[in-house]
Amino acid sequence: MPADFSGKWILETNDKFEEYLKVLNIDFATRKIAISLSQTKVVAQDGDKFDIKTLSTFRNYELAFTVGVEFDEYTKGLDNRNIKCLVIWEGDKLVCTQKGEKANRGWKHWIEGDKLYLELTCEDVVCVQMFKRKE
Repeated sequence: MPADFSGKWILETNDKFEEYLKVLNIDFATRKIAISLSQTKVVAQDGDKFDIKTLSTFRNYELAFTVGVEFDEYTKGLDNRNIKCLVIWEGDKLVCTQKGEKANRGWKHWIEGDKLYLELTCEDVVCVQMFKRKE
């Protein structure tokens, strides 16, 4: 049985987020706003089906997918790129490979105790965000 990611999660730490945004060619003003925001993730999981909402006062982003099924994602409000994504389970980690303009792009989600981790990778930059369970 895979891990249960369902719940509300509040961002606590955000290591190398600005570097990650730079490699995605996000402009200076947007980067400065983004790194100062408090983020909340709301995850609804039904087996291998996920709906992940990332909420902030500046911009919201929603991603729905089924593990093991490739899908097209338009990163609207982020770096505005069309990418192909595939999310798989690696043990209790969700691992997403994103194919598009940028090399070595993807993310990993996992849980340790009451903390949700998100590792964002693009080219040679790795950003690690840690969220604490709120509900």
